[in-house]
Amino acid sequence: MNDPLAGDVDRFLIYLRDERRYSPSTVEHYALALARLADFAESEALQQWRDLKPAQLQALLASEHSQRRHSPATLRATASAWRSFFGYLAREGRVASNPAIGLRSPKMRRKLPEVLDADEMVQLVEVPAGDGQAVRDRALLELMYSSGLRVSEVCAVRWRDLDTSNGLLRVTGKGSKTRIVPVGAKALAALAALREQDACGDDDPLVRGARGRPLTPNGVRARLRLRAQTQGVWKHVYPHLLRHSCASHLLESSGDLRAVQELLGHADIGTTQIYTHLDFQHLAKVYDAAHPRARRVRE
Repeated sequence: MNDPLAGDVDRFLIYLRDERRYSPSTVEHYALALARLADFAESEALQQWRDLKPAQLQALLASEHSQRRHSPATLRATASAWRSFFGYLAREGRVASNPAIGLRSPKMRRKLPEVLDADEMVQLVEVPAGDGQAVRDRALLELMYSSGLRVSEVCAVRWRDLDTSNGLLRVTGKGSKTRIVPVGAKALAALAALREQDACGDDDPLVRGARGRPLTPNGVRARLRLRAQTQGVWKHVYPHLLRHSCASHLLESSGDLRAVQELLGHADIGTTQIYTHLDFQHLAKVYDAAHPRARRVRE
């Protein structure tokens, strides 16, 4: 690939990492999408990014679907990465306009999030006292469900971020945005037991793995899978399932969409509204099962 074009890609990825503070996994996803774009630019012998036409981009996106069999979700993410890249180049004066603005990607059917019901959540989080890992896992589960944390957030928090007197936790989420979230009484009690057990200092990770290091996202996933088995919850349990369950249960009880949005740290309330659809789906099932004029005739 031509060096000027490669240099633009490298600078954009550094911008995402250092200025926008995107996570390493997100930067990697952008890099993969731009690598495909770079290969295409090289095959077309382009000298500058401004030589790339919107029709070429649309054809390239179509080929990702027809030849590489990429899913609609992947194609939409690829198009988004290209739009962000050319938007950056436009601000830098490297292109006159963004050729990816009008890209059409296939519509993606939005899946409703999975959740555990309240009884399943109680069964999962109430890990009986036992060894040190049981105390740690109880605190981990209680906190994630109580505050609706992302796995990256729970791995990053430290004891200094926890205000036990007011039941609040300072969390750094996507884009290095900080928010304050409530922590429930059950989670506070589990965290108190954890701190007493581990004799943690303010700068220590809230949830530690081996040798006192922060528990990694993969470590969290492994602990959740194990605890689901030992607690008899026979569903696929993963970190975002606890976040989904927290949001759904809060919205079902309060109906306060804005409050749930603030808790989860969603920039767009449209993201939070998916839980409204989930609540309506639950209502429809209850209605179909219970209303005398809605019941289906059983054969």
